[in-house]
Amino acid sequence: MTATEPTDGDHVAPLEERCEWSRDTLEGGYVWRLGPDEQRELEAALAHARARTAHVLDITRDDFPLPTLGARLAVMAEDLIDGRGVALLRGLDLTDLSPDDASAIYWGVGTHLGRPWPQNAKGHLLGDVTDQGRRHEDPTSRGNELGGVGLPFHSDGSDVVGLFCLDAGVEGGESLVANALMIHNELARTEPGLAAALYDDFAYDYRGEEGPGQRPWYTMPVFIRHHERLFTRYIRPYMRSVRRHRDAPLPSEQALAAMDRLDAMCADPAYHVSMRLEPGDMQFINNYHVLHGRAPYRDAREVGAVRHLKRLWLETRVLTDDDKPERYRMSASAASWWKAAERARGAG
Repeated sequence: MTATEPTDGDHVAPLEERCEWSRDTLEGGYVWRLGPDEQRELEAALAHARARTAHVLDITRDDFPLPTLGARLAVMAEDLIDGRGVALLRGLDLTDLSPDDASAIYWGVGTHLGRPWPQNAKGHLLGDVTDQGRRHEDPTSRGNELGGVGLPFHSDGSDVVGLFCLDAGVEGGESLVANALMIHNELARTEPGLAAALYDDFAYDYRGEEGPGQRPWYTMPVFIRHHERLFTRYIRPYMRSVRRHRDAPLPSEQALAAMDRLDAMCADPAYHVSMRLEPGDMQFINNYHVLHGRAPYRDAREVGAVRHLKRLWLETRVLTDDDKPERYRMSASAASWWKAAERARGAG
């Protein structure tokens, strides 16, 4: 049996049960609060980095020293991959920081959690999540470009996904996170046939970001198992829009039923938590264990209240460092091809 394809319910089993959580069991342990000394340490790190380079994207972890907070971030990185899979770093005071300086601090924190990862075919490393005038019905639009509308639960294209709030807008826009690992395990225990269907290949639309000469769609399972670790890939809007390509395979009735069940469980308040990101908040999630979505929101441009978040995709060292136990790492057979494709093509 390969790492990606349990062929029926008899081959599906719960994975990484230590990382399961529901709304009631997650509680507030995912909130990491910055203290005054850590705020000053971040500002000192920013000054150190600015003295070495004028360009945010050139700042490395060595350029952004965090002698105290860095140890906490190392614990957070482990918890993201081998624990709760979600962290909210709260308390950065933006009062005396320009948006550029605040974004540089966010980037610097990110370098302590992983290596920045391109978010699209253009190679953008620090993305903007704000209303960019794109329409939801545009088959080449991406979620971070859409304003006002809610976004269904989905994954992105990296190990860790980070969001940093510069402006929360007027109302709404709550960030929703669901433990896909818990949902996988519940399906494995109670509806193994549906769980097995999500290990099959599904077609995804590249939405205009395929490389020269490439077909405009690709295939990927929703669930991948390797060394008893779960990796998840799920973007249902892209799985719908792939139908515009006549040669793309369509999911079976069983696969559609499995996706409907996954969506319903994510939407169930028992399986997700909602958090409103306020200016200065940094949210990080394990992209393989946690699916994320967004509630609809409202801007008021006439008074300058426009929801604006910065986004990071990170390759975590926890999954790639050679000195980690095998169970922490992603193998070439299971997912290196996946990650290489994401890096080169920016799908997702």
